[in-house]
Amino acid sequence: MSPALLIILLTIVISAALGVYAGSRVKMNLENWTVGGRRFGVIIMWLLMAGEIYTTFTFLGASGWAYSRGAPTFYILIYGTLAYTVSFYILPAVWKIGQRYGLHTQPDFFIHRYQSRWLGVLVATIGVLCILPYLQLQLTGLGLIVEVASEGAIASKTAILISFVLTCLFVYTSGLRGTAWVSIIKDIMMILAVGIVGLGVPYIYFGGYGKMFRALLEKHPGHLTFPGASPNMDTLWVMSTVLLTGLGFYMWPHVFSSAFSAKSAETIKRNAIIMPFYQIPILLVLMVGFTALLVIPGLKNGDMAFLELVRVTYPSWFLGFVGAAGAVTAMVPSSVLVLFAATLLAKNVYKAGFAPQANETLVLRLSRILVLIIMIFALILAFYYPQALVNLLLIGYNGVSQFFPGVVFGLFWKKVTRLAVICGLLSGFGLAAILVFSGHDPFLGLNAGFIALLINTLITVIVSLITRS
Repeated sequence: MSPALLIILLTIVISAALGVYAGSRVKMNLENWTVGGRRFGVIIMWLLMAGEIYTTFTFLGASGWAYSRGAPTFYILIYGTLAYTVSFYILPAVWKIGQRYGLHTQPDFFIHRYQSRWLGVLVATIGVLCILPYLQLQLTGLGLIVEVASEGAIASKTAILISFVLTCLFVYTSGLRGTAWVSIIKDIMMILAVGIVGLGVPYIYFGGYGKMFRALLEKHPGHLTFPGASPNMDTLWVMSTVLLTGLGFYMWPHVFSSAFSAKSAETIKRNAIIMPFYQIPILLVLMVGFTALLVIPGLKNGDMAFLELVRVTYPSWFLGFVGAAGAVTAMVPSSVLVLFAATLLAKNVYKAGFAPQANETLVLRLSRILVLIIMIFALILAFYYPQALVNLLLIGYNGVSQFFPGVVFGLFWKKVTRLAVICGLLSGFGLAAILVFSGHDPFLGLNAGFIALLINTLITVIVSLITRS
């Protein structure tokens, strides 16, 4: 067995074992399974939030955009920092309501605030539709990373299958607590891998960042100015996308609900202050993409830039280390995605919509069963229909961002009404879907989801003022 293969397999197995151990001494109920007993401190919250946010996109997408698109990639650095600022003001208020009323999920918030079980069902349904393609993308990305990093020793489907089994195991037994513990391994490995490569390759090939950028400007003079290599992604698109993704960042059901796991509102605020440090690894990933454009030009798939540059630069065992880091980076978000997709279906669709009398024990049992069903469904799609959810993936961020008016107005504006939120949500989600699926994204130079969010907000305000009595 090659060193690369051994490193990958050991990392995956040890990570899963740690996840199982995390819940072995805890009596598992719905509270512990979904929100970790609401006892996570600053460090665990930091690792957990980063574990959910920094996915296979860190290795593949960010470097791929830097390689293929250029300047528009900078929006990634901007929107994350904006999102952390927004979370400082929103998430502590969300946590307080969750603590007071025992909320576990994002639809729980909507049900409690607007006193509507069917609004909760609607929010849960949209949330699951946005989560599923994201989950399938993690599995597909994991298989690609491991196959390349092991130099073909582990086939993509084999890697996905092994990770599928182990991820199901620690999610089933430990819930969110298992994800939080595995995040420790994931973050250490990801930061090491990105740090070594991001700091190393510009110096190895050019003697430093300055010389690398000078070479980039000489060979690709327009790559670092908008719109870069993407004519339809100019400054207007970037700014509207930054606003959309910055506001929608914590509207993903799994990220929103993770706020309930903090032990205090102060923990949430401190987490928001230190989260911007996680933009540094993203910056280093962009440096890898720019360097790869000069060193290995002409890649058919720009998303392979990071792995291909590591493959031609470093020894095979280090490529294995990068593959192992990428595998765990996919397992952590996969686990939390499937956990909350299952909980949304069990608690906020089945219980809220069809069986209000169901107790928490039944909801937990159904959630655990749904973990296996959802993962099998995502596995089949990743194996046999890898492009089946592409359209849904396009609507993912645009879709979850439409929850923002309902959350913010629900927290800070007493006059907002249930009907207004429903009308705004349906209008925003529907408009975003129409624009994206009809090929009108960007629309008038703006991100389609941002336009939908503006319409959503306007309708919510108008209908609230009309129906507030």
